[in-house]
Amino acid sequence: MARAGLTTQRLTLEAADLADEAGFAAVTPAALARRVGVRPASLYSHLRDADDLRTRVALLALQEMADRVAAAVAGRAGKDALVAFGGAYRDYAREHPGRHDAARLRLDPATAAASAGPRHAELARAVLRGYDLTGEDQTHAVRLLGSVFHGYTSLEAAGGFGHSSPDSDTTWRRTLDALDVLLRRWPDPTQETP
Repeated sequence: MARAGLTTQRLTLEAADLADEAGFAAVTPAALARRVGVRPASLYSHLRDADDLRTRVALLALQEMADRVAAAVAGRAGKDALVAFGGAYRDYAREHPGRHDAARLRLDPATAAASAGPRHAELARAVLRGYDLTGEDQTHAVRLLGSVFHGYTSLEAAGGFGHSSPDSDTTWRRTLDALDVLLRRWPDPTQETP
């Protein structure tokens, strides 16, 4: 019988908090059971297995990030939207490092399609409308933004920028400036690069 007050939602939130405190790799049924004060077997009324638990944390993180980005970019366009978009991702990664790592968990195709993941791409495409990119160029730019924002926040979280000058905030601002210039002057696909 399930313990009173123990729900799938509560367990997912507790696991997400555990991820932020100890790292996403630390999210296991045993660790979660210790956290909520039950035996591991008690979790299986609410969760299938460790993969289900980790997937639920990833889905929560994707949803939270999408909600945060949507609120940040609402009513903005061009560079203002780009800065808000990137800032929302960076702030989330700083505030929720374990959840941020969870959001990169590889999901099966059906779960990924039903998640907030596609919403992230839609939000990026909305930002890119301010740069007049369409078709394949827009897809390339969505991938570029994701790579830059996830890469930067991951390196920053690992301490990759803490040992030198200028400070990371200055580099972040310059990175956004450079992205804005690149997006406004997107390369012509008919011109070959060397």
